[in-house]
This record gives sequence, C-alpha cells and structure tokens, in this order.
Amino acid sequence: MRAAFRVAVRMALVTLVLTGVLYPLLVTAMVAPLFPRRAAGGLVERDGHVVGARLIGQAFASERYFHPRPSAGGYDAMASGASNLGPTSERLRALVASRVAGVRAGEPGAAAGAVPVD
Repeated sequence: MRAAFRVAVRMALVTLVLTGVLYPLLVTAMVAPLFPRRAAGGLVERDGHVVGARLIGQAFASERYFHPRPSAGGYDAMASGASNLGPTSERLRALVASRVAGVRAGEPGAAAGAVPVD
C-alpha cells in the first residue's frame, strides 16, 4: 500500500513539473524568436510608452474608430472577465438599453434590428 502511494506521489510530482513548468518554458523559448511581438503580448507602443494591446479591447471615443465590444471590466486587462449578469437581471437589461441608445445616437439611421448583438 505504501509503495503504491509513493509511486503515485512521485508520478504526480513528475507530471506537475513536466506539464506545469518545463513544457510552458519550452514552448515559450521556441515561439519567442519566431513570433516576438505575439510572445510579448501584442503591446502597442508610441514614443517608447505602452499605450495598449492588440488583443485586448479598448474604449475609443472617436468617430474614426469602430465601436468596441462592451467590457465588464472597464477595458482593463487585469480585470478582464464576465459580468455574471443573467438574462433575468434588471441591471443587465438597463445596461443593454443604454448601450442600444448609445449606438442609435451614434448612428441615427440605424433600425432596431441593425444594432449589434454584442
């Protein structure tokens, strides 16, 4: 019984080291030279300062840009995640109504069905 327990613990530790430490390090070391911008997170720099990321939604307030997807975390990459509001939530209904009104205000000719689902 003890021998089987020792083998199980050793295998769990070996698997943890292989899949949790060595494999991610190996993949990162192989991919970083091939795709340096993607491996660094797709950061956008202007004048030597990081101003955003290519892969994370950002809020833009200009007519030049496409409307960003709504963010539950305020477009903060550290707080990305869902709002956990369900279909019966009054708060979600109010948020959707305000977003629809915002889209219609920005595009006065948009019909009711022309507002994007997001």
